[in-house]
Amino acid sequence: MTDSIAILDFGSQYTQLIARRVREARVYCELFPWDAPEVQVMALQPRGFILSGGPNSVYEPGAPGLPRYILDSGLPVLGLCYGMQLLTHVLGGVVAPAQSREYGPAVVELTADSPLWTNLKSQISNLKYQISKSATESEDLKFGICHLKFDVWMSHGDRVESLPPGFVPLAKSDNSPFAAMGHPARKLYGLQFHPEVKHTPRGAEILSAFVVDVCGCAPTWTPASFVEQSVESIRAQVGPGQAVCGLSGGVDSAVAAALAHRAIGDQLTCLFVDTGMLRKGEGEQVVETFQRAMGMRLAAVNAIEDFLTALEGVTDPEQKRKIIGEKFIRIFEREARSLGAGHEFLVQGTLYPDVIESRGPERQAAVKIKTHHNVGGLPADMQFELIEPLRYLFKDEVRAVGSALGLPDEIVWRQPFPGPGLAVRVLGEVTWERLQTLREADAIVREELCAAGLEREIAQSFAVLLPVKSVGVMGDGRTYQNVVAVRAVTTDDFMTADWARIPADVLARISNRIVNQVPGVNRVVYDITSKPPGTIEWE
Repeated sequence: MTDSIAILDFGSQYTQLIARRVREARVYCELFPWDAPEVQVMALQPRGFILSGGPNSVYEPGAPGLPRYILDSGLPVLGLCYGMQLLTHVLGGVVAPAQSREYGPAVVELTADSPLWTNLKSQISNLKYQISKSATESEDLKFGICHLKFDVWMSHGDRVESLPPGFVPLAKSDNSPFAAMGHPARKLYGLQFHPEVKHTPRGAEILSAFVVDVCGCAPTWTPASFVEQSVESIRAQVGPGQAVCGLSGGVDSAVAAALAHRAIGDQLTCLFVDTGMLRKGEGEQVVETFQRAMGMRLAAVNAIEDFLTALEGVTDPEQKRKIIGEKFIRIFEREARSLGAGHEFLVQGTLYPDVIESRGPERQAAVKIKTHHNVGGLPADMQFELIEPLRYLFKDEVRAVGSALGLPDEIVWRQPFPGPGLAVRVLGEVTWERLQTLREADAIVREELCAAGLEREIAQSFAVLLPVKSVGVMGDGRTYQNVVAVRAVTTDDFMTADWARIPADVLARISNRIVNQVPGVNRVVYDITSKPPGTIEWE
């Protein structure tokens, strides 16, 4: 079994970034709510624990506590921000409100050597001018470590006032006398700053030192190893049974389908459902790629009338997603019955961001942002047992797995497309006419960005049809027609995103073509909202 780390989530906005940094160190990890059952967490057989930050104060009544089994396990523990304060509080130190809060950039100075600083020691050579020529090599190292400073990101109102017995200070900042602490014998460590965010430039190296050097994890978690483990897991789950896979043609469902196909071959039937809410030319491309080029067993289902009838008169985005989620499942159940007995498994391309935003069981304290059709929108009486091999992966990790599976670049690097399709990009009521308008506008956006060579730079781009009309002038006459918004973002993990700085001439071509070539549209606007505060999709 691959060496792994268990991360306990105490409610920090950065928790998922901890997982990303650990995986970037090629060590597998999973996130758990801080109060997850011991048996669930220990089933991972972790070689260490990371305690996330959180919004609470450890001394307040009802604040999240440290499960007893964590310390009883004898495994290494790294507490970050609230996690450090929790270790301090539980083990006999003192945590109190700081006289000055510390939010944002800060400078930390190391005060003692530690395995956590293993990857930072290359900086010591830059301090040689401070060290006496008569100093020994060991003195050089000690002197260099104790003068090493680096930038970090702080986000705390409390601080550690006194360390628990057996702990030694490892670093300080202007506002935190104990910006890092450690109990080397017990392999317990705490950092007051956040090493997981990009604003701590060397934070990833510190996390890597903890999971590799302190916990002893072998950095062997790669896309190829993930494929091998997932194939074994799917085979064990399905056994001699049959499975269907909801294949939309997007990268998530494509990689999930490819994993399942490698695991169980002809025991898998992919179902491509034409909802009427696909992008231009999408249906033909999916059938060509997966049925003919990849040799998968694929059944194409025309369900346009089913979906449009179910969505008639519906404008609320949450209701749209739930209706679409249930409709998908009912169609999958119907088609599975027509395929014969034994199709009791459903393969889905659910990703970790879907779970987080839908307030899934892995993050009980999270606020629901929107219901993803494949998570919160599933009916309670669904007849399938789910197979979700990508449930703990981020988008860039999914692409790496797709490449390891040998999927073509046009699939691996295809931009994400929401499961509900254009229904969540047609704001307001979904009708065939409005879908056709959006389909043509969206095709122009994709064509122009591709022609400009921006398809790899931009993580996701699309058009949105707004439920408003605007006054315009065409051919010397007044018009009162639809408004199309263009959305394009850059991101690595889709948990946060920034709006893409598309060159003005490219935006001008997009606007000009949409207004002139798409009937019923007389205005184009560009969305310059980041995530947060916005989401990537509009609904």
